[in-house]
Amino acid sequence: MTDRKHADEAKHDAQPIEQVGGANYGRYVLFVLIIVYIFNFIDRQILSILAEEIKLDLGIGDAEIGFLYGTAFAIFYAVFGIPLGRLADVWNRKNLISIGLSFWSAMTALSGFAQNFSHLAVCRFGVGIGEASATPAAFSMISDYFSPKVRATVLAIYSSGIYLGSGIGLFLGGAIVQSWHAWYPDPTLAPLGIKAWQAAFLAVGIPGILMAIWVWTLKEPIRGASEGLVTPKHPHPFKAASGSFMSVLPGFSLIALFRAGGIRAAAINLIYANGVVALFYGLYVVMPTLLQWIALGIGVYITVTWIHYQKLTDPACYGMMFKSKAFLASTVGFPAISFVTYGIGFWSPPFMQRFHGETIADAGLYLGVGSAVGGFIGIVLGGVIADYFRAKTVNARLYVGLVIPLLAVPFALGFLYTESIVMAYVYSFLFSVISPAWIGCAASTVNDLVMPRMRATASAYYLLMNTFVGLALGPFLIGQFSDLYYRAAGDGAGALRLAMSWALGAFALSIVALLLACRYLADDESSRLDRAAALGEPV
Repeated sequence: MTDRKHADEAKHDAQPIEQVGGANYGRYVLFVLIIVYIFNFIDRQILSILAEEIKLDLGIGDAEIGFLYGTAFAIFYAVFGIPLGRLADVWNRKNLISIGLSFWSAMTALSGFAQNFSHLAVCRFGVGIGEASATPAAFSMISDYFSPKVRATVLAIYSSGIYLGSGIGLFLGGAIVQSWHAWYPDPTLAPLGIKAWQAAFLAVGIPGILMAIWVWTLKEPIRGASEGLVTPKHPHPFKAASGSFMSVLPGFSLIALFRAGGIRAAAINLIYANGVVALFYGLYVVMPTLLQWIALGIGVYITVTWIHYQKLTDPACYGMMFKSKAFLASTVGFPAISFVTYGIGFWSPPFMQRFHGETIADAGLYLGVGSAVGGFIGIVLGGVIADYFRAKTVNARLYVGLVIPLLAVPFALGFLYTESIVMAYVYSFLFSVISPAWIGCAASTVNDLVMPRMRATASAYYLLMNTFVGLALGPFLIGQFSDLYYRAAGDGAGALRLAMSWALGAFALSIVALLLACRYLADDESSRLDRAAALGEPV
């Protein structure tokens, strides 16, 4: 199929505009934002290597650990990502990232003083809120500094921070815990009675606060300059974003909807609320984990409310996103891959400790280095391959996502079922190379389907779906099934292996959704400007 996107762009003859600071400064901004993303995932992933220590100290199970890593973080990350994405579309993005970085780093440090499950959960809520500020704004900034022709590559390079941060988090967490135990074999003699896992949270949280100062010094790019579609500064950014914030706060959301659409909009929202309650009550009956389903139910209700609010207040942005079949299919297909990668990635360190008897330091070192190196290679290579073949077919980025299950499943099964410790690390490394290749492709696909002023909002929705499907469900469900299998068979290592094997089935959903996206992407991209004009958007 001939790529009609090029004809569309030629028709409108939009030319790139020189960006503030020039090309070299754009690379510098990319470098700084990668470091921010590394801090993001250090603070997020360190819980994985600390899981066994936290379980022992707080007396909780795999399901609770999965909740702390996944749902407790994910719901607040996803929900607050929506209004913060809207704020990024109308306000200074580098300032927003700086403020968010300082907040989530402080909450990570405060995790070091948590005394029970509830305290730690509240801190994870805060980490989720803070981290929600970063990626939508970063995606938008990077898309303005770099041409669409290299967007998948550049966003993949930025996204390499996921695996660099995850790997560093595993390594640091394991090293800090082992060192703390060596320094204070009697925990009562440690400063302030701090446990090893608490010391790890403090050690990785505090530097992020200092990093926030560096981010504040960056220059804000001209919005839309890379495509010659410059968007003027919004005269009242906080007023423009206030409605989005109200729309994600239960109770206030009804007020926001009433102001936007009258009594009819509020009544429809109440119907949505009853439907969500019925759905998640049914899930609770099947799987009685009350806190999980309450949190996820609130997240789904808020998402539905925000979409309704978006339809009423910004119909152009709503239409560009939710009337695009390629956008909808992509924001299901790529997150389904994330379900597997988040689930396998989080539970790998506990699996190595339980099944192979590895120490926390060795598991952190070898899995951390493997994740950092393998993930960096895979995520960048995926972006480069996608951009290269995109000159031949508009679906190139989607094809990268489609081949991942075929290549990743054998390595995942090898990791789970080999008896050799060495081969387990080898398989884990190979899985780390293959499994993240889609990440830059997903971000660039979403960004190319909307107008420049909508990118942070679209990215926030994509991240919301990625977070709900991948982060909120993947680690939790693996932990839940691990607990169930353990109660049935009494084998902790075997139960975890079986639960992780089951999670690979989510790849089937990703294949179906991405095949649907392939069907519609060419038409939706080629008609982007025409669709925007039909929705009343100036082009």
